[in-house]
Amino acid sequence: MGSVRSRWARRRSNRLQPAFRSTSTFPKLERNLPDTIPQIGFGLWKIAPEDCEAAILDAVRAGYRHFDSAADYGNEEAVGKGIKAAIDQGLCSREDLWITSKLWNTYHAPEHVETACRKSLSDLGLDYFDLYLVHFPIALEFVPFEQRYPPEWVFDPAAKHPAMKPAKVPQHQTWTAMERLVDAGLARQIGVCNYSSALLHDLMSYSRIAPAVLQVESHPYLTQQKLIRLARDYGMQVTAFSPFGALSYVEIGMAGAADSVLDEAAVTAAATAHDKTPAQVVLRWGIQRGNSVIPKSTNPDRMRENLAITDFELTEAEMTAIDALDQGRRFNDPGVFCEAAFGTFFPIYD
Repeated sequence: MGSVRSRWARRRSNRLQPAFRSTSTFPKLERNLPDTIPQIGFGLWKIAPEDCEAAILDAVRAGYRHFDSAADYGNEEAVGKGIKAAIDQGLCSREDLWITSKLWNTYHAPEHVETACRKSLSDLGLDYFDLYLVHFPIALEFVPFEQRYPPEWVFDPAAKHPAMKPAKVPQHQTWTAMERLVDAGLARQIGVCNYSSALLHDLMSYSRIAPAVLQVESHPYLTQQKLIRLARDYGMQVTAFSPFGALSYVEIGMAGAADSVLDEAAVTAAATAHDKTPAQVVLRWGIQRGNSVIPKSTNPDRMRENLAITDFELTEAEMTAIDALDQGRRFNDPGVFCEAAFGTFFPIYD
């Protein structure tokens, strides 16, 4: 998922939801992938390190096998403890799991890509990633691992005016280094996050190993229909982060309660018709479009609720009504938050 783990972050207490039937036999997707990616994953953005081990164990017990991590989330060591505990307790094997992580912006220079990947693998206690993604098409100046990790967005937090420091690293150099991770057996698949159509066209013009996955923000307020269609035409699977839209951003001051898609009439009407929650309807809409989705929660009841979306199907009329909610509303936009929080205007979307 995109990442804004900054001084804005505040913890929110989980509201208990009724328990729903869960299943671990949800669909898997195949495109450019030699392996299959579970369609419903578990996002790890903004889960505090002290909560990670319990969250991973609860998620595995609920039926999750797809976990979406990133160096920038600052919790990979704790996530690794949770994965180890789940395996040690016999809840799953490593082969049962699909683990994704992401290359941070400060490590785009080719000489840093493998080191960054190995650092995440070490923190997570893994030998390989099922999928390793370029987190943003934004190259920042290198910050040594021993100086600050994760380095986040600002080059020098102690500066009088802390700001990002963009680096002149072409995306094709970063991708060539990503391909070497596959050659070395460190990543089984590679892909990209937060890429535009233009960047995908460019990437496909030179890639030796095609990206297997495009991960982008997508929800009923930001359907991204053209971008998703293009990715599929290129044989990529699409993973939608922030599938609930504003929900992940209200608590960090990047959205308001009025931005919630869960209150839309098209969503609540479908929820009533199928005896499901609005959140389940939005997730079902996402996977019914053919995407994988990565909701997150530390609440075991909500974890199970988010999985229980394979026993109903939205009608064509319901899908169309939810599609019509599209506003082009993007909550994770570097062109907005980089200037507001990190003193640098750096848009990547027109």
